[in-house]
Amino acid sequence: MINRLISNGQRNQLIFEKNHPMKKILPLTIVIILISVGFGIPKKTVQEENILKKVANAHGYQNWKKIKEINFTFNVDRDTSHFERRWGWKTESNDINAISAKDTLRYNWSNMDSTALKTNAGFINDKFWLLAPYQLVWDADNIEHKIGKEAAPISKKPMHKLTVVYGNEGGYTPGDAYDFYFEDDYIIREWIFRKSNQKEPSMITTFEDYVEINGLKLAKMHKMAEGSFKLYFTDVSVR
Repeated sequence: MINRLISNGQRNQLIFEKNHPMKKILPLTIVIILISVGFGIPKKTVQEENILKKVANAHGYQNWKKIKEINFTFNVDRDTSHFERRWGWKTESNDINAISAKDTLRYNWSNMDSTALKTNAGFINDKFWLLAPYQLVWDADNIEHKIGKEAAPISKKPMHKLTVVYGNEGGYTPGDAYDFYFEDDYIIREWIFRKSNQKEPSMITTFEDYVEINGLKLAKMHKMAEGSFKLYFTDVSVR
């Protein structure tokens, strides 16, 4: 999965980002996190400068300013195992509800104790999977990117390829890279996660089962090619 730092575009008050270490948060070996490295990219064209926002807006980012609250259940099925956790996020105040079968933990990004910090690693991960196109804008100051064309890794269809690499400081697992694949509509169809910007893929999944809720276009399903793994969202509500 993908654990992301909380970007400046969301809240600047999160001082803890400078120092907290990577945390493994699931009983799965899939923790994935965006953060960035510089990687000798030539001077960007106008299209390259705008590509992050174009992808985000194709997924309804322009409507985010109207959103007050988002709730969702994050699910992972791998072979015969199932994992899930539910979240509620008040986007203006950054109050988070972490809801489990046993308890509900409430915390705010501006004031987190050790328990909240550990729980928040899960929220950042799960929220990133749901809102990955928006993270391209929220994290724009912390990433390098380049655009090209290539066959998508699962469908093998020719697509645009947006490579995003995050920096070596901050967040839970800095230095990771992502390759987003989309057609002329800028809707993400597949992606590759590359841990620490390594050449070989660490994970490849689809983006599918899109729904539009209050102007946000969200992919509810992510699958691997071999079919033994799927990550998906249920009980999604947006207000």
